[in-house]
Amino acid sequence: MTAAGPVRRIVLLVTSPRIPAGLLTAPAWDLVRAHPVLAPADGDAVTALRANGADVRVLARPVAQDLLDAAQAAPDGIVVWLSGPGGDEHLARELGLRLAREPGLAELELMYGSWDPRGARLLDAVAVTDRLQAQDPWRREQTHRTLAKYLLEEAYEAYDAIVAGDHAALRDEMGDVLLQVLFHAQLAQELPEDERWDVDDVAGDFVAKMVRRNPHVFADTPVADVDEIIANWERIKSEERVRRSPVEGVSWSLPALALAAKLLVKARRHGLPEPQPSGTLGGRLLALVAAAGEDADPEADLRAELHRYTESLDPDR
Repeated sequence: MTAAGPVRRIVLLVTSPRIPAGLLTAPAWDLVRAHPVLAPADGDAVTALRANGADVRVLARPVAQDLLDAAQAAPDGIVVWLSGPGGDEHLARELGLRLAREPGLAELELMYGSWDPRGARLLDAVAVTDRLQAQDPWRREQTHRTLAKYLLEEAYEAYDAIVAGDHAALRDEMGDVLLQVLFHAQLAQELPEDERWDVDDVAGDFVAKMVRRNPHVFADTPVADVDEIIANWERIKSEERVRRSPVEGVSWSLPALALAAKLLVKARRHGLPEPQPSGTLGGRLLALVAAAGEDADPEADLRAELHRYTESLDPDR
């Protein structure tokens, strides 16, 4: 404190719009309870602060001088600006330039009262798909069946990015895969009540499945090696549903070579016999897949050969 009174201080309090209002750090709560708070509009955050003892005043369309005046009027010269969802960049910039031109006018401080936890942007993804459902005519015409081909296409494009080692493209393609997941989860909300589910059900089922099938991580079950982890996974999976056949559950939508490899892995793990050679082209292909062994990826190998072949046909290479 100087002879002229306390130095004015403006604290820009930034919070995450993706977590419930009122979930602030302890220092942030101490701050808003001890000093006047200004906010750009009423909302859940303002309601939560007022309900817990903060003095909040809504100040629509403020300029830098409004915050300086509020700090001047505050008993100890400190005022808190509760930043809106957009971050109030223009106001912060205007205030910063003003203080740079007039040193000593006031101090400016930035405090994070809350921040996004990892995965919080998935809430934005859900909000985007909700808006598409409400406003996009094409989206409203889709069904699980009409979208099915896009799920396969996006998965294949992600696969191509992986094979190409293009991590930037993979990031983009995984977003497209995620969009398909969210679309199908949204469609399922329109099913009859006894069949209905949503994205939270998908996430909840996923978490329960991962915890259940990985007891070495979540239940401290001792394992000797990776083979035992895989064996536990398969055992727990088989206990979850009674299957009529050891190879039941394999997707017949897989490409033929990938399907052959998957069926052979299942058969071997259940001690079933190897396929008998036949004179047909399909029989010879199946024998080749069987001879490649369990760790082989015949689908990827053939794709790699096709890439090499097409490159050899390119006269510019």
